[in-house]
Amino acid sequence: MSLLIALSPVPAVAAAQLTDLESRWLQAGQPVIAFARAQGLPIDIIVQPQDAPGAVPLALGYEAGRCKLVLSLRGNAQADSVLQGVPAARQGMMMEAMMAHEIGHCQRYAQGDWHALPRGFIEPRSRQRGKLTPLAQELRETRREEAYADLVALAWMHARYPGQYPAVLAWMRGVRAGSDGADGGAGSSHATQAWLALGDGKGTFAEAASPFEQAQVLWRKGLSGDK
Repeated sequence: MSLLIALSPVPAVAAAQLTDLESRWLQAGQPVIAFARAQGLPIDIIVQPQDAPGAVPLALGYEAGRCKLVLSLRGNAQADSVLQGVPAARQGMMMEAMMAHEIGHCQRYAQGDWHALPRGFIEPRSRQRGKLTPLAQELRETRREEAYADLVALAWMHARYPGQYPAVLAWMRGVRAGSDGADGGAGSSHATQAWLALGDGKGTFAEAASPFEQAQVLWRKGLSGDK
């Protein structure tokens, strides 16, 4: 069983069934969701009411032409560990960054671009499909999608919290550098550090462009050196 939330605002009946932590995540992500829906992205918010130990706290699926943003926070130690070491005053920002990351995935699905290279980008012959094992190909394609979503999150946070942006970038780098390799270690499908490095420096993001357009520019640069 899942609880489907129409976020904008959260209905009183549904809100009464939410935990404090779930409400915090939804409140933190509301600006991102509002923006995405204004862009025409079809998004449903699903809150898992049962315990979900070991699940990814926030994930995105795609079904019947709609993005499913799923919160799995109850009985889930990862919901706390992902924000471990983040001061309480900044936790809402990091939740918002994670929401923006998932919206990056949604945009790729909705545009029919999932696992597709940017238009006009030519993969060097030595790195084209068929040159890698199926597992290596899958890891590379997943890593590239994670990189794009990370860049969407950075562009969003840079526009919303320019003064806090260095802290957000440092936190994302820490998450991706996961000491156990499961969420960013070398060879991981989440090893997006090369793209995160492109998000460091003044003038990186063109504020007049959408987060998706800003991410696309840096994503393409990172793809040029990706193997």
